[in-house]
Amino acid sequence: MQFVRKTFFLLIMLIMLCQSALAADFSKLVILHTNDTHGYDEYGDGHNGMAVIASLKEKLESDGYQVLLLDAGDAIQDNNLVNFSKGKSAIQFMNAAGYDAATLGNHEFDYGQDILRERMSEALFPYVAANIRIEASGKNFIRPYTIVQKNDLKIGILGLTTPQTITSTSPKNVRGLAFLQGRELWQSASLAAKELREQGCDLVIALGHLGSIEDGTESSAEAVLSHTRGIDILIDGHDHQVKNKYVGDTLLAETGCYTNNIGCIVQENGKWVEKMVAFGEYTAENPKVKLLMQTARGEVSANLGQVIGKSLVTLDGSRAPGVRTMETNSGDFCADAVLWQAAQANVLNGTVDAAICNGGGIRSGIAPGDITRSMLYSMNPYNNQLCVVKITGSKLLEILEAATAYTPEAMGSFPQVAGISYTVNTAVAYSKGEQYPNSGYYAPALPGSRVTIESVGNRPFQPEAVYSIAMIDFLASGGDTYAGLCLPGAKLDYQSIGYLDAEALENYLTEKLHGVIGIEYAEPQSRITIR
Repeated sequence: MQFVRKTFFLLIMLIMLCQSALAADFSKLVILHTNDTHGYDEYGDGHNGMAVIASLKEKLESDGYQVLLLDAGDAIQDNNLVNFSKGKSAIQFMNAAGYDAATLGNHEFDYGQDILRERMSEALFPYVAANIRIEASGKNFIRPYTIVQKNDLKIGILGLTTPQTITSTSPKNVRGLAFLQGRELWQSASLAAKELREQGCDLVIALGHLGSIEDGTESSAEAVLSHTRGIDILIDGHDHQVKNKYVGDTLLAETGCYTNNIGCIVQENGKWVEKMVAFGEYTAENPKVKLLMQTARGEVSANLGQVIGKSLVTLDGSRAPGVRTMETNSGDFCADAVLWQAAQANVLNGTVDAAICNGGGIRSGIAPGDITRSMLYSMNPYNNQLCVVKITGSKLLEILEAATAYTPEAMGSFPQVAGISYTVNTAVAYSKGEQYPNSGYYAPALPGSRVTIESVGNRPFQPEAVYSIAMIDFLASGGDTYAGLCLPGAKLDYQSIGYLDAEALENYLTEKLHGVIGIEYAEPQSRITIR
């Protein structure tokens, strides 16, 4: 009898849930969404900006719609507009625009966990992430999901953050945290969706800062949806792609980046449909939000607007093809600046042989004309400390091989160099060895099979030699694919030199180049060969 009663109760609950889902009226719901805004929050130059987003939300609401405004991560870091306040201004813009929820991108961690918690406490909306754990306790780093009520609609929103965060921000910024990946990531998404359904949600949305092009394909947005049930919409980010497709029964959407598009999802004929608003299609700006940005811009300009030099050439800051796929003149400039600054510091009692800059750290180029400090801090926006490490030639070969594992495909780790000449043979497949500890990347099983180093410090390369290499602390502490530098005995010596990467660019420009980037940087200088 008890079994019958229990079965009957469960059947009634199931019927009620089904009736609730059937009764849900989504005809007046509009889901606006953003991802990878990276502080490009002002209107103009292809960016819709936060004032336009806020105005569009108000317009839809005045027309009788219920509007849900969501963000899929990487909102508080990159552009100097938000960097100057360590993301505080970005949160102010999002608060004023009326966001309902957001998830954490990898770059939300770039200022460290203490600052991140400050930013989240300032937000008038919840941050959610179901796959980040505190290693010591196993507890969630932040809430896995939230529920938002829009009239009679109960909407569940869960968050998923890329496991590549452990290597795409400085490792010190995520110390003590575990980012579930692969099967564990799928399980965390499934559990959150299940709990939201059990709490009577009419709609379940995942905010996924996952991407489709990460090396760990088991943690891509598509992989999650292929192994998870109960998610109606996944709003993605991280890879800066435009997505509008179905994976099974779930709409997978993404706007690209930098507010170039505003995501706009509605339901038509019982199916969720993405109707993005491209730049220029809607131009009205919310005056309150616009004033906030003008105030923030004034503060930034007062500090970084000074003209400190000029360029006679265009330095290419493109991602791909560009700094993440091949040698570029901007990569040469940045690496030269790091090498020069390290040499001036005269650390480790000797000559600095070479420098490595990861292409993913070069975020913009420079056009011909005046150069302000702001431009250089936009080029290298992460406030990384410079250091010099002593490593063997064999270790140098290993890290260059790992950092070009998927070349000619784009990699944030791609080594732009000074004082090094090397060749990547893309006809040879990358041979994976053991997975690096605390990393999603794999050591090369056969260092030298794809990469050949011709010279270091203007001398023929020797695997047994010891070289002094300048780089940012992000790489020296195992960021991106450079976890090989954190293995026991990898670094024979290490010294911070007391300068930030952007400071090195400024000092190199003003002191070494006497304020002029000349024709010597018109083209890449043949340090790297891709064949």
